[in-house]
Amino acid sequence: MNIVKFTGVAVLALALTACGTDKAGDKQTVGTLLGAGLGALAGSQFGGGKGQLAAVAVGALAGAWFGGETGKSLDKADKAYAQRTAQDALEYNKTNQTASWNNPDSKVAGTFTPTKTYQTAEGHNCREYETSIVVDGKTEKATGTACRQPDGTWRVVN
Repeated sequence: MNIVKFTGVAVLALALTACGTDKAGDKQTVGTLLGAGLGALAGSQFGGGKGQLAAVAVGALAGAWFGGETGKSLDKADKAYAQRTAQDALEYNKTNQTASWNNPDSKVAGTFTPTKTYQTAEGHNCREYETSIVVDGKTEKATGTACRQPDGTWRVVN
């Protein structure tokens, strides 16, 4: 799985899954995974050969730390806003039409934008997306793909 797909999965997993607990560790874990993926992606843009590999490793470590700190800031209400916005945008928004959410209590906000709509060979309706979360003025972005399930909900596929 490449880094872009990994980060997309991590962000939409945050947005589309209902969290059964409000433990800070759960939020931090999601943030750490997202940050590591984004950091590795950023690091992959520098150097070549072993230098590029080192840049990926440094980027992943730095991203994991930053993402963990960001993840600590997301609470159950933030996740509910993100989940509701993601589901609604995937279901109702036109391609490239952005939906925004914001939790006035925590000052955390985000966006969700379907970027492509298609049907798989198996007949599943799928949408590619871009999403972002803003915590303390810092923005984390990711992309991914979600497909409609038989019950009408959307689930990350990559």
